[in-house]
Amino acid sequence: MNLSTKQKQHLKGLAHPLKPVVMLGNNGLTEGVLAELDQALEHHELIKVKIATEDRETKALIVAAIVRETSAVEVQVIGKTLVLYRPSKEKKISLPR
Repeated sequence: MNLSTKQKQHLKGLAHPLKPVVMLGNNGLTEGVLAELDQALEHHELIKVKIATEDRETKALIVAAIVRETSAVEVQVIGKTLVLYRPSKEKKISLPR
Protein backbone atom coordinates (compact mmCIF):
# COMPACT_ATOMS: atom_id res chain seq x y z
CA MET A 1 0.00 0.00 0.00
CA ASN A 2 1.39 3.37 -1.02
CA LEU A 3 0.22 6.63 0.48
CA SER A 4 0.26 9.96 -1.29
CA THR A 5 1.91 12.97 0.33
CA LYS A 6 -1.52 14.41 1.11
CA GLN A 7 -2.58 11.16 2.84
CA LYS A 8 0.65 11.03 4.86
CA GLN A 9 0.16 14.63 5.97
CA HIS A 10 -3.39 13.80 7.06
CA LEU A 11 -2.18 10.78 9.07
CA LYS A 12 0.65 12.81 10.67
CA GLY A 13 -1.95 15.30 11.86
CA LEU A 14 -4.08 12.53 13.33
CA ALA A 15 -1.05 10.90 14.97
CA HIS A 16 0.26 14.06 16.62
CA PRO A 17 -1.77 13.82 19.88
CA LEU A 18 -1.33 10.03 20.19
CA LYS A 19 0.87 8.42 22.82
CA PRO A 20 3.06 5.41 21.92
CA VAL A 21 1.09 2.18 22.43
CA VAL A 22 4.02 -0.20 21.96
CA MET A 23 7.54 0.32 23.28
CA LEU A 24 10.50 -1.71 22.08
CA GLY A 25 12.98 -2.37 24.85
CA ASN A 26 16.40 -4.00 25.04
CA ASN A 27 15.02 -7.35 23.87
CA GLY A 28 14.27 -5.86 20.46
CA LEU A 29 11.64 -7.16 18.09
CA THR A 30 10.28 -10.38 19.63
CA GLU A 31 7.25 -12.49 18.69
CA GLY A 32 5.35 -10.96 21.62
CA VAL A 33 6.07 -7.43 20.42
CA LEU A 34 4.96 -8.31 16.88
CA ALA A 35 1.72 -9.80 18.22
CA GLU A 36 1.11 -6.64 20.27
CA LEU A 37 1.80 -4.45 17.21
CA ASP A 38 -0.59 -6.52 15.11
CA GLN A 39 -3.33 -6.28 17.72
CA ALA A 40 -2.82 -2.52 18.20
CA LEU A 41 -2.93 -1.89 14.43
CA GLU A 42 -6.10 -3.94 14.07
CA HIS A 43 -7.74 -2.00 16.90
CA HIS A 44 -6.50 1.55 16.23
CA GLU A 45 -5.26 1.57 12.58
CA LEU A 46 -2.82 4.40 13.40
CA ILE A 47 -0.28 3.87 16.20
CA LYS A 48 2.98 5.21 17.55
CA VAL A 49 5.84 2.88 18.46
CA LYS A 50 8.74 3.94 20.69
CA ILE A 51 12.08 2.38 19.70
CA ALA A 52 14.69 2.49 22.46
CA THR A 53 17.95 2.58 20.51
CA GLU A 54 20.48 5.32 19.84
CA ASP A 55 22.01 3.79 16.70
CA ARG A 56 20.41 5.07 13.49
CA GLU A 57 21.26 1.99 11.43
CA THR A 58 19.81 -0.35 14.05
CA LYS A 59 16.68 1.78 14.26
CA ALA A 60 16.31 1.74 10.47
CA LEU A 61 16.60 -2.07 10.44
CA ILE A 62 14.01 -2.38 13.21
CA VAL A 63 11.61 -0.03 11.38
CA ALA A 64 12.02 -2.01 8.14
CA ALA A 65 11.39 -5.30 9.99
CA ILE A 66 8.27 -3.92 11.71
CA VAL A 67 6.84 -2.64 8.41
CA ARG A 68 7.60 -5.95 6.68
CA GLU A 69 6.19 -8.17 9.47
CA THR A 70 3.01 -6.16 10.15
CA SER A 71 2.21 -5.23 6.51
CA ALA A 72 1.73 -1.67 7.74
CA VAL A 73 2.82 1.61 6.16
CA GLU A 74 5.50 3.77 7.75
CA VAL A 75 3.97 7.24 8.01
CA GLN A 76 6.97 8.89 9.66
CA VAL A 77 9.90 8.44 12.02
CA ILE A 78 10.83 11.29 14.35
CA GLY A 79 13.62 10.60 16.81
CA LYS A 80 12.75 7.33 18.53
CA THR A 81 9.09 7.39 17.54
CA LEU A 82 7.66 5.50 14.57
CA VAL A 83 4.14 6.16 13.27
CA LEU A 84 2.45 3.20 11.56
CA TYR A 85 -0.81 2.93 9.63
CA ARG A 86 -2.68 -0.15 8.49
CA PRO A 87 -6.38 -0.08 7.60
CA SER A 88 -8.50 -2.58 9.52
CA LYS A 89 -11.53 -4.49 8.26
CA GLU A 90 -13.91 -1.81 9.56
CA LYS A 91 -12.21 1.34 8.35
CA LYS A 92 -12.03 3.90 11.16
CA ILE A 93 -9.87 6.46 9.36
CA SER A 94 -10.93 7.86 6.01
CA LEU A 95 -8.02 9.04 3.91
CA PRO A 96 -8.19 12.01 1.54
CA ARG A 97 -7.81 11.23 -2.16
